[in-house]
Amino acid sequence: MLKKITCSIIILFIGLTSIAQTQKFPVYKGCESSSSADLENCFNKTVKADILENFEVPEVVVSDNFEGTVNVLFFVNRAGNFEVVHVNSPYPELEKEVIKNFKSLPTARPAQFDGRAVEMSFSMPLHFPDPKTNRSAIRAEEAAEASFSKPVEKKELTASRKTKVLEHQSNLNIPFHHSRYVDIERGYIKGENVHTSVKPYTYNRVLEYVDLDAQKSQFLKDKSSWLGRKLWNEHLAKIEAKDFWLTADLLLDVQLGKDNSDVDYSFLNSRILQIQGELGSKFSYSATIYETQGRFAQYVNDGIDAFEKETFSSDGLVFGRGKAKGFKEDSYDFPVSEGYIAYQPNKFFVFQMGQGKNFIGDGYRSMMVSDAAAPYPYFKITTSFWKIQYTNLWMWMTDIRNEVRVGDAHARKYVSSHHLSININKRLNIGLFEAAITDNSRAGAIEMDFLNPIIFYKSLEFNRGEDAGSSVLGINALYKFSKSFSMYSQLVLDEFTLEEIKAQNGYWGNKYGFQIGAKYFDAFKVKNLYLQLEYNLLRPYTFSHGTPIYNYGHFGQEIAHAWGANFREVVFIGKYAQKRWTANLKMIYGLKGFDPPNLNYGGDIYKSYDTRVQDYDNKIGQGAKATILNTDLQVSYLINPLTDLKVFAGVIYRQFSPEDLVNFQEDQTTWFTFGVKVDLFNWYLDF
Repeated sequence: MLKKITCSIIILFIGLTSIAQTQKFPVYKGCESSSSADLENCFNKTVKADILENFEVPEVVVSDNFEGTVNVLFFVNRAGNFEVVHVNSPYPELEKEVIKNFKSLPTARPAQFDGRAVEMSFSMPLHFPDPKTNRSAIRAEEAAEASFSKPVEKKELTASRKTKVLEHQSNLNIPFHHSRYVDIERGYIKGENVHTSVKPYTYNRVLEYVDLDAQKSQFLKDKSSWLGRKLWNEHLAKIEAKDFWLTADLLLDVQLGKDNSDVDYSFLNSRILQIQGELGSKFSYSATIYETQGRFAQYVNDGIDAFEKETFSSDGLVFGRGKAKGFKEDSYDFPVSEGYIAYQPNKFFVFQMGQGKNFIGDGYRSMMVSDAAAPYPYFKITTSFWKIQYTNLWMWMTDIRNEVRVGDAHARKYVSSHHLSININKRLNIGLFEAAITDNSRAGAIEMDFLNPIIFYKSLEFNRGEDAGSSVLGINALYKFSKSFSMYSQLVLDEFTLEEIKAQNGYWGNKYGFQIGAKYFDAFKVKNLYLQLEYNLLRPYTFSHGTPIYNYGHFGQEIAHAWGANFREVVFIGKYAQKRWTANLKMIYGLKGFDPPNLNYGGDIYKSYDTRVQDYDNKIGQGAKATILNTDLQVSYLINPLTDLKVFAGVIYRQFSPEDLVNFQEDQTTWFTFGVKVDLFNWYLDF
């Protein structure tokens, strides 16, 4: 239901770059007999009155108690027609209402300059009071007393015009980065029938609820030179025809830093080629190639080097990226390629196949499927209808340890997962999850049983035998208390025995993980202030298996939480944006139980649980207990909104405090960095 507008409108005149005395104002209906001196006031009064007459505030604006100013940029063209250029509104519904009313205006006699029809531009601020105060709209005769403002340069209007971004209409993925998704979810989560847990989102799904074009257009600069346009506003190359389009970009992630260790300096030199496009309206594709050399803070370098003895033909493993080879004396070279194709035959199905990452959950961490490990081949089917989104995800995983390799090749295993998301009502979403893990030791390839697209095949593990694979079950929930505040949770079960859970005796086989968190957009009514608080725990031995290749891991890391198991943690995230400037703060404090040499207390998922220390009295933090504090503050300035290119500076403070000082070393790191980058993926160095 729509309600009559409760806002006052002041129409401000924005003239052309040069205004001479021979310029005449547009002549709107009812102003034909007005003198030249009175044309401006008549235009103000009549245009305002016609807009107010049929303008209705969308229900979502009223229910949100929105208070603020929405600027409408429009012009009267040479034919006398009104055209809306840009509506600076957080509500797509409000933008549609503005455009609808301007389209209903009759044709005016255009402005004239030296006897020739010219285009004249205007700005119209809409001031929205809080509906709870029952403030009525200013009457037409009161608003008419307001005069137009002084003219501004036309280039200001040109720079504000909404740009049509080709990828926004496609099935391409929105690159999943937590900070970037804050701006998307602020509007997306307000939808009554949206599903937020499976990521990355596709552009065309989000576009139904978020004006992505407006989000990016507000940052465009008025640049006429080729270099200026490419740096600030555009893709490096773009080809657009009737039935296809293609964009190509050469991107950078170049960073320089210094920590408080003996490392001379840290650096990252990543050159990125990204190509994406669409054939017709149903087939999309993307390819991203990274060529990277780098050296990190000492605690990260030590972690990379720790994998050197475990991997085959590798000088270590870069977290989240893959195998590395040595570069110069103490640095790493780690090329990465990602890409996918997407096909949408109709409104119900989207098929996607490629090399990349996926994420299931609403939090910073995921206990189901996270993006912490290296990219992998996958095939995904997303089915959407009514209040349901059903996701089938098949992932081809790799175990890089030397002891399980097959000849000169790393061992291959497969993860087949299903996620069923149901919107119970406008506020509550429930998701059901299951995953089965197997290898190719019996058939040489993934077996037909695991290609089953129907959820609830836990019986596969039982029917095929414990040594044929493993499985994980889970449930997640999201409840929207308001348009700006929501809470979420996850519960995953690896194994459990109900009698042992009731006994509360620390049975090793009660393997589960739990998450609960909250998100607060425009916190405390401060626009663009985002706060998030999250708590996670995983019991010892969770995601491990008696046959280690059936663990829930890939490429030396975890498919779920990056800390493995046997831990609890609290995560706090804050973000504030002001125009092109953004500040991100992340604080993580946790308790983790590590495994001393030759002992298995359940912290390392790659160890067989048959080597466990004890059957009972297991608790989180057992083994070599350590507390970990990670604080990460970054400030960035956006350069190109289409590619998300930005300059940044940041500082990471990490404190690692183990109780066992014989096998583990206490460490305190302060790491400063600055550079130019694009956020195309999440890089979890908060271990």
